[in-house]
Amino acid sequence: MIYLLPNDELLFPNPRNGEKDGLFAVGGDLSPERLELAYENGIFPWFPFRAEYTALIDENGKPMITWYCPMERYVIFPEKIHISHSMRNLINSGKYRVSIDQAFDAVIENCSQMRINQEYAWLGPEMVSAYKTLHHRGLTHSVEVWDNVTGALIGGLYGVRPTATCFCGESMFSLAPSASKLALITLARHMQSTGGKMIDCQFHTPHLESMGGESIGYEEYMGVMQGGD
Repeated sequence: MIYLLPNDELLFPNPRNGEKDGLFAVGGDLSPERLELAYENGIFPWFPFRAEYTALIDENGKPMITWYCPMERYVIFPEKIHISHSMRNLINSGKYRVSIDQAFDAVIENCSQMRINQEYAWLGPEMVSAYKTLHHRGLTHSVEVWDNVTGALIGGLYGVRPTATCFCGESMFSLAPSASKLALITLARHMQSTGGKMIDCQFHTPHLESMGGESIGYEEYMGVMQGGD
């Protein structure tokens, strides 16, 4: 069942009644308050990602936001992240430098540009602006990877940390071999050191599987989100 969200009321229906891929609602806005409520409940926005929803237009002539909450979540538990022998060698080489929250705008802009030409690219100007606003409120964070020789930003990731225990990864980019992997390893170590228990990857990819990702159900996911083990 797909719900139409009211613009004048801050709420989400039960996502357990949504479609198999997690789509359960359309409409609403990208206000900081709505986004915070969404991520606290394992919900995340995409602009129309499925062809049948590209025709949904709001009163301002813009495509409606689609909201997802898959009942099977792909996550990485920080203590279980897989660091290959080659990655250990890269980390020890000193070739790259890694930072946290030093260049959020640059990271999200790179993530947006990496996907701008893909069909139904979702990280457009409105989404970028919304996540930048959340960053100013301390809810979104970035990991940056820099080339130690040139000083250039060559990889990174960003996401939302709605609670102390969970980081909801949104996107990553890499302009050099293994840069995004290094960002993810750094994030896992940072989560471990700050009480974090879970990195939400949303959906399975071979890349994330190679890093130690695993599937869990929504109920277990929400238990960790709310501070459980």
